Amino acid sequence: MSARARLFPVGAALASVALLLIVLLPADAPRAQQPRLTGFTAPAITDTAALPGPRQPVFYRHDVHAGQYQMDCRYCHFAAEVSQHPGLPTLSTCMGCHLLAGAQLPEVQKVREAFGAGQAIEWIKVHDLPQFVQFPHMRHVKANIACQDCHGPIETMPQVYQYSSLKMGWCLDCHEQRNASTDCTVCHY
Repeated sequence: MSARARLFPVGAALASVALLLIVLLPADAPRAQQPRLTGFTAPAITDTAALPGPRQPVFYRHDVHAGQYQMDCRYCHFAAEVSQHPGLPTLSTCMGCHLLAGAQLPEVQKVREAFGAGQAIEWIKVHDLPQFVQFPHMRHVKANIACQDCHGPIETMPQVYQYSSLKMGWCLDCHEQRNASTDCTVCHY
């Protein structure tokens, strides 16, 4: 079961309880003070041009989401569990949190505007393999290969860049270390 599927019933239950409390408590009943969102504590980066990796249309902070908030990669890249490609999250996935959270931030506003206009964000591909190479993410996820093994310490990257060479020799070294198949047809089909 995906992380998203596991979280949905919990979130729905919490929302239901909150709604019931709002409806059932008398208006003059003492209420708990709203918890304050702490926001992110990562250093502000105003110029992404100095960072490694391509400059994206929206400056998505992996160091904040995967690092500080410890979000599992599969929450956004849920297709990695069932598909050859991890896929980029839909704007609906982003809006699951950013309908409220961070609404005042300029980069979140870009996402909200695109969502409202029904437009996709044109992300620039970072990990681009040649067409003759197949990398089935679902097999690697099922084998409990950490995303960081290929993508590097994503949780520390303000902007994603290609960390590993992803050349055939690099992949073969990993397959040999893990006693995985090195048959050519595993990746070239």
